[in-house]
Amino acid sequence: MLRTIFIGVFLSLYIIIAGIPLLIYTVISKNPGALYWAGVRGVMFFVRAVGVRVRVAGAERIPPGTCLFVANHTSSADAPAVVGAIPRRIAILLKKSLFNYPIVGQAFHLAHFIPVERSKRDSAIESVEKAIEAMRAGQSFLIYPEGTRSPDGRLQDFKKGAVVMAIKAGVPIVPIVCSGAHRVMEKRSLVIHPGEILVEFLEPIDTSKYTFEERERLNEIVHDAMAAALPPDQRPIGFPGAA
Repeated sequence: MLRTIFIGVFLSLYIIIAGIPLLIYTVISKNPGALYWAGVRGVMFFVRAVGVRVRVAGAERIPPGTCLFVANHTSSADAPAVVGAIPRRIAILLKKSLFNYPIVGQAFHLAHFIPVERSKRDSAIESVEKAIEAMRAGQSFLIYPEGTRSPDGRLQDFKKGAVVMAIKAGVPIVPIVCSGAHRVMEKRSLVIHPGEILVEFLEPIDTSKYTFEERERLNEIVHDAMAAALPPDQRPIGFPGAA
């Protein structure tokens, strides 16, 4: 629990001390790069400070140009690990309530993150369409196709929003598998345990070979590629090699 308190206190101070000047700079310059990277590197510094190591593999597989990164989601610990591992500025579809936090919410807006209300279908569709337009304009995105955190670390079924976005935007999907994060920080727990999180980029998937009508097939391909790359205890029950 002390590690959580440490991060909460010092990350809050960092947000206030560094965040406010960077918000002003971003508004004036209209360039969110400095704000984005200061946020990512600041969070990763505090993650390392509490004994959590992030190991990255397969970054050389990331193709040039705009991509849709898709990752599994097991705990609050995998979000900074995955975002910190991606070597380019990306935008994210985030719960709308997260944009209500002072400073952080304004930073999300300036970094071109898109708020989404998953419980309201029309609003969620509108958010997805905004993300598609942003990708067409050259902005890479990260999305968690499971839609929520896994309760036990195992990969869950995917919603089809991610593959629909990639097909419509005409961008490749880069699957990311994150292992070990659920042991560092369990779902609905504030306790942080020291340990290692592995973030691995898999081979990109060319979505231009799939039509909108083939979205379910593409969804299965992405899901199964990620399931096969996860350790046995994080594969879905019944999937080959699952423990």
